[in-house]
Amino acid sequence: MAKVLISDKLSQDAAKVFENRGIEVDFKPGLSKDNLLDIIGQYDGLAVRSATKVTAEVLDAAEKLKLVGRAGIGVDNIDLDAASKKGVIVMNTPFGNTTTTAEHAIAMLMALARQIPAANSSTQDGKWEKNKFMGVEITGKTLGVVGCGNIGTIVVDRAKGLKMRVVVYDPFLSEERASEMGAEKVELETLFARADFITVHTPLVEATRNLINKSAIEKMRDGVRIINCARGGIVDEGDLREALDNGKVAGAAFDVFVNEPADSNPLFGHEEFVATPHLGAATTEAQEIVSVQVAEQMADYLLTGTVQNAINAPSVSAEDAPRLQPYMTLAEELGSFAGQLTETGLTAVTIEFYGTVTQLNTKPLVSCALHGLLKPLLENVNMVSAPIIARDRGIDVGVVSHENPDEYENLIRVIVKTERRERSVSGTLFGGNRGRVVAINETPIEAELGPHMLYIANDDRPGVIGAIGDALGKANVNIATFHLGRVKAGEEAIALIQIDDAAGFETLDSIRALPNVTQVKPLKF
Repeated sequence: MAKVLISDKLSQDAAKVFENRGIEVDFKPGLSKDNLLDIIGQYDGLAVRSATKVTAEVLDAAEKLKLVGRAGIGVDNIDLDAASKKGVIVMNTPFGNTTTTAEHAIAMLMALARQIPAANSSTQDGKWEKNKFMGVEITGKTLGVVGCGNIGTIVVDRAKGLKMRVVVYDPFLSEERASEMGAEKVELETLFARADFITVHTPLVEATRNLINKSAIEKMRDGVRIINCARGGIVDEGDLREALDNGKVAGAAFDVFVNEPADSNPLFGHEEFVATPHLGAATTEAQEIVSVQVAEQMADYLLTGTVQNAINAPSVSAEDAPRLQPYMTLAEELGSFAGQLTETGLTAVTIEFYGTVTQLNTKPLVSCALHGLLKPLLENVNMVSAPIIARDRGIDVGVVSHENPDEYENLIRVIVKTERRERSVSGTLFGGNRGRVVAINETPIEAELGPHMLYIANDDRPGVIGAIGDALGKANVNIATFHLGRVKAGEEAIALIQIDDAAGFETLDSIRALPNVTQVKPLKF
């Protein structure tokens, strides 16, 4: 039975999802780092929000861990590189709290514009300072939205409903899509120069770290107001405090901070600063949605292998899984075939798809092919870690799709380049699920792969096949299937032989010693 740890405050319904699907679950929010390190080795899955830090140290201690599920969008509390190298899938729930986070950003904008938190505090202290809290209208003002993904798109929609003009910066957003939303796509510097309010909705990556700093603020119009409900670190907090102090920035409202929980911060104490304790997703509806969603996703993976909303691996939906599975098996076998024949350093690999397979999601197939290729050469590699290992080792990975079929209705070809040569292995599915190797290099052959195989290359001369069969018979090795291929009579020929048991070293050496045999390689699948 699979076992999952919930280490943050998720809805109790998440635990019920696991229990109802036959997965053992421990609900232990608030674990210390040392306690987590002590017990994480017991679990196949880990469900978190933002409090648990899934570091490389934690992952190293997680001997059985297959996946980490993040109830929410941001995964900056998870070491993605370490997880990928460890072969641990990281999933999030990108849609569960989009509406509530967008609404919080709009609420912060309104609170900032009308100084509501300070006015509330003053009024409840018994003061009546009507003239002190002179806000600004937002109708007709320009809102600059930095990052227009799921949340940013909802913010644009709500801002248009409030009769604001909206400019957006997002390098992945087309001008047509921006126009459909009623916004204008602009460059970042243009957004800084035109916006009365700026709200950020990007992930925290190196390209966005301190995206809004002293230099950026200098390009903004005087009296701008800045909202951050995305991730701490996108705005340089020290630079913003300086701009608040000198009046360049009229106000700021943050829900996220570089260090959380934020018991102190350079921005705290400024009368034009509004702060909330990371409440963007903190609604009853959102908490329920993301908790149940991450539990369902994790259970699907642990029970059926379905991969949804994965950050570091290609997703495989429940609908796609049955259609993809035989192709995934074929791709891994082809990669494994090529990997087992490889004797010198890999420099490049190309995976080609032909015909009907190109209509499917081929990303998982690429990962499977790389997994198969690297598995004979390296320990502890899987579908998740294989692309990372290939990248780190400088192996150039190429993918080519040809919609028009080759000789077969569907075909996958793995082409491997080493320091000494290039070779390829091609395969197809017959009847929708029966994988066959149909070519090795340019030599046609048709063979089903089994647990124990022999690949033999030889000069095409009479008597070779009989001599191979005789050598196997003398070693008491039974032949299950025997497949032959050649391009031209009298030149190189190949054989793929499925045998019932693995051939020993002495048997292999006896075949290598036969006249006209040039290569013998045992293969396992």
